[in-house]
Amino acid sequence: MNRRSFIYQACGLSLSIPVLARQAKVPYLDQIGLQLYTLRNPIGQNLVKTIDEVAKIGYKQVETYGFPSDQAIEMIKRSRDQGMEVNSSHFTWDSLLHPEKKGIKPFEEVLELARKGGLTDLVVPYLSGKDREDLAGYEKTADALNKGAELAKKAGIRLAYHNHAFEFKPMGPGKTGFDVFVQRFSPDMFFEVDVFWVKVGGVDPVAQLAKLKNRVSQVHLKDLKKGTVCPNYGKVEQDVFDEIGDGMIPMIPVMKAARACGVKHCHVEQDHSPAPLKSVRKSLKHLQS
Repeated sequence: MNRRSFIYQACGLSLSIPVLARQAKVPYLDQIGLQLYTLRNPIGQNLVKTIDEVAKIGYKQVETYGFPSDQAIEMIKRSRDQGMEVNSSHFTWDSLLHPEKKGIKPFEEVLELARKGGLTDLVVPYLSGKDREDLAGYEKTADALNKGAELAKKAGIRLAYHNHAFEFKPMGPGKTGFDVFVQRFSPDMFFEVDVFWVKVGGVDPVAQLAKLKNRVSQVHLKDLKKGTVCPNYGKVEQDVFDEIGDGMIPMIPVMKAARACGVKHCHVEQDHSPAPLKSVRKSLKHLQS
């Protein structure tokens, strides 16, 4: 027995106290979330078993995807049954940007379903190419999102936009699509910052959070394989998605920067993994270690 162990046992203290003390210094660990898109394949095979495993691993909340599909609603219910919070979901963005498409629910209906489902946040997870062809396209998209954010606010819901890397591609003299969003979004329109894609876009995630300040509602904690060439505004290989702690993005500084910006929720995510449940377990263990 070493001296440290003797002191703790003699005083009747648990050796877990230093670990708990460290966790208390890391923001969001007491409410750490998981974006369930990471587990879309196992969820498709067995939703109940997968959600139950997420709770056992130790995640405190989840963010769903595909709202308001039946699967998304089932994910929300099962997660809450297992004691996890569900505050946010990605949703079918065409309900806001292209409601004329066949089979698309009007955004007002999506908002009402989200309100009844107890959600506080909805997130636009992606943009089709035609909505971001040029800077004018980004401006038109921003205006549509602003109208959606106004409607969402009336329903008691925050609307946010989830970035990828393509928004950071220069599209004019010293200007990117992301610049358009920063300049054009109304005070009611927020960002969900995905630090993986910020890095792939050639931007430092901590600096980006500091720049956006209180305009960020949520953050995706996602690591990038060491040695990956950045920026890359096109397709990336699946193996560059890494478990937290194995990649090149120091995640604790990101989480501290998020806290300083007033970010409400942080969610672990890994778009691709040959063993996604093992990956999300490993990522959480690293954050807790």
